[in-house]
Amino acid sequence: MLIGHEQPWEAWRAALAGQRMHHGWLLAGREGLGKAAFAIEAAAALVAERGVAQPPALQHPDILLLEPLPANDDEAKKRDDGKPYARKRNINVDQIRSMLGRLHTRPTLGARRAVIVDAADHLEKGAVNALLKGLEEPPQGTFFLLVVHQPGRLLPTVRSRCQVLRFRPLDEAEMHSAVARAAPEIDAETRAAAIAVAHGSPGAALAFAMHDLARPIALMRAMLDSGDPDLALRSELAAALGARPDRERLLATIEAARTVLVEAAGAAMPDARMGIIAAHERLVELGREVPTHNFDPGLLVMEIGGLLARAARTRAGAISR
Repeated sequence: MLIGHEQPWEAWRAALAGQRMHHGWLLAGREGLGKAAFAIEAAAALVAERGVAQPPALQHPDILLLEPLPANDDEAKKRDDGKPYARKRNINVDQIRSMLGRLHTRPTLGARRAVIVDAADHLEKGAVNALLKGLEEPPQGTFFLLVVHQPGRLLPTVRSRCQVLRFRPLDEAEMHSAVARAAPEIDAETRAAAIAVAHGSPGAALAFAMHDLARPIALMRAMLDSGDPDLALRSELAAALGARPDRERLLATIEAARTVLVEAAGAAMPDARMGIIAAHERLVELGREVPTHNFDPGLLVMEIGGLLARAARTRAGAISR
């Protein structure tokens, strides 16, 4: 069992033991809590048949996993070679339609089939409408597990057709256990620094630690505290990230900047929050664009720094009034 998932597992096992298992489930919580890993384990428990040998979950014919496709042909080749690869930001409508087409056949090894969508709040608009049709009239024995980072981004008609399993942020002790288990090669000091800014998300802590973002995060906080009128902090940030950071490092940097803004928003005066929210929204857009656009890394880093510096000026203006 994954660390911190005791309550969702208790609810899932109770549902499996019940007489009428609901067909739609939202696995809701902030990104990086392990909801997708839970979905895969939960799906394996759902489709298992006593006395029937079961293949690994990710190779099981009755577990359909939908996630964003490789960002381009080069990334697809990396995937096929078993290497890490960059994904598109969204799941498209053709993927959903293809999945729905497979539901017209019976499950292969038993009476149940599981469909995992990771993540449902990253569906294209047309894909959401297509998925809704499946949720409205699910074939017998088909169950949907929708991984969701921001439930408010889903259509109310989707949310209303699903039971919700909520995943909480991990406490500090759980974070240390989870990160140490996942990446024992990370030294204690780096792990502690990453955990301090991950807000209970082991996935975020791992990304921050493995991409060595302790110094960049400190620079981002400095920008948000005092601005960056002479661009010196932005120059330091670019140097800390390196001349040619790859997409994964850039995405982790964007997530770190979002985390710094969320921290600031919690303590900001109401007038100052608008600038912080605007900067956060732009970072969300950048996070969607980086997997599929060819950004100049240096210019992207300068834009990230500029967003933080402008948010700092908004905060200063609110305080001065």
